[in-house]
Amino acid sequence: MNSHASSKPLLSPRITRSKNNIFKPNPKYALHTTLQTPAPVAPTTFKQANLLPHWRTAMQEEITALHKNQTWSLIPPDSTQNVIGCKWVFRVKQNPDGSVARYKARLVAKGFHQRPGVDFTDTFSPVVKPATVRIVLTLAVTHHWPIRQLDVNNAFLQGTLSDKVFMQQPSGFVDPNHPSHVCLLHKALYGLRQAPRAWYCELRTYLLASGFTNSKSDVSLFIHHTSGCLLFLLVYVDDIIITGNSESTVLSFITRLASRFSLKDLGSLSYFLGLEALRSSSGLFLSQNKYTRDLLSRTNMQDASSVPTPISPNDHLSLKDGAAPYDPKEYRSVLGALQYLAFTRPDISFVVNKLAQFMHCPSTLHWQAVKRVLRYLKGTTHFGIYISAHTPLSLHAFADADWAGDTDTRHSTSAYVIFIGRNPISWSSKKQTTVARSSTEAEYRAIAGATAELTWIRNLLKDLHISPPRAPTVYCDNLSATYVCANPVFHSRMKHVAIDFHFVREQVANGSLRVVHVPTHDQLADSLTKPLHRKLFLSHRSKLGILPGSLCLRGHDRI
Repeated sequence: MNSHASSKPLLSPRITRSKNNIFKPNPKYALHTTLQTPAPVAPTTFKQANLLPHWRTAMQEEITALHKNQTWSLIPPDSTQNVIGCKWVFRVKQNPDGSVARYKARLVAKGFHQRPGVDFTDTFSPVVKPATVRIVLTLAVTHHWPIRQLDVNNAFLQGTLSDKVFMQQPSGFVDPNHPSHVCLLHKALYGLRQAPRAWYCELRTYLLASGFTNSKSDVSLFIHHTSGCLLFLLVYVDDIIITGNSESTVLSFITRLASRFSLKDLGSLSYFLGLEALRSSSGLFLSQNKYTRDLLSRTNMQDASSVPTPISPNDHLSLKDGAAPYDPKEYRSVLGALQYLAFTRPDISFVVNKLAQFMHCPSTLHWQAVKRVLRYLKGTTHFGIYISAHTPLSLHAFADADWAGDTDTRHSTSAYVIFIGRNPISWSSKKQTTVARSSTEAEYRAIAGATAELTWIRNLLKDLHISPPRAPTVYCDNLSATYVCANPVFHSRMKHVAIDFHFVREQVANGSLRVVHVPTHDQLADSLTKPLHRKLFLSHRSKLGILPGSLCLRGHDRI
């Protein structure tokens, strides 16, 4: 036997993962994406809807509700009648998470066939102002009141018509015994010119008879005040918010209202007109997360790279940029959506106001600026305004102007942001109507605009039986403008703004307004007058109360 062979150690075969069919996963393949289930597409015609059972059920529910409400009666046709048409409109209603809430079929009258003075007279119907909503929510959160939301079923159908209106029978539901008869409408129907007003008048009459008073500052706000009990009711067509200092009184009135009108009590405020509301023990967070994501999907910008600011300081938008024209229909559609988004996003107010000035002749450069706003929103979809419960009810405002910033007309841009305590309740960014001869004049006009809004807010608070602890303060970074507000002597360069002068000067003189100088870097309305660099813009954004929801609600229990 070979001695070398006997001394050689025995080697066992190496055991590896691959030999045992064990493979270590590659980290790059661990990334996965959950695709959102697309919402069902609503049919556009009766013929399409009639093929699907859930849409047939939805139409039957609508017809049943119309008959139950005695919306019309069938009468023989007459040559003197102006018979208008009707059509079915279908919509998939979604929950905040994108899931299907219900399939809604609505019978709509073709109101464009109506004749003024014959089929209708008055048509105007008010809706609640955004600032009113924010003010009432601020008061409710500060006082820890319950906030409930209601949805009126078939609201327009509950309004009584004072004019005679004739309509064709709806497709799919023609009376077999009277196929040639027409509908004489007794109640309003969606699509009629006077339908919104008829519903508002019906609701208003009931509320006034129930002891409510109509606010003089906003006629869509109703107040009930008796022996220490306060109820506030906000109306936006068929959506209602109700709050008050007694939960039992709130619930009791909801029961009374439901006995008069068919409605759904949706519980605590959570989703109102595209606004998502998250309440905690420390405050209320308002955002338009879903609305923003839907807008990004509609414009195919959901996968775009985000940017830190909505507009670059180097962008100088002009009517005469020499670029090729862009489709005005799409441009206006997206701008309209952005304007609605500014309900909770004052950080985009300036750029949206600027881009809206080119609606009549947008160019490709203007559209590129719109896409930049969308890219900014892509990175901030979860942002919104935070209404803190722990804040005083003092009023103050920041007013600013960018002198001659418009390169086409040399008009200035006025802006203001108004707060109750730390909570922003009203803001505006608007081009001035005349050319200012100096920065003092431009800033002074901005102060006048803020003062007018403050006057309206104080009147609204008076209607709500709320008294701020002291006179409001307007902060301005132009020292000369603050002097003009308190100086009774006209300057030769300011005499042509006498109306604004007397208005603001009178407020300051009687002690109902204070105008105070503030350093430019603390002027929170600055971001609403012109593009800012990233660092300053982000600083102003957080001070305006525009924050991510995760930061606002961190460490606080949700209610």
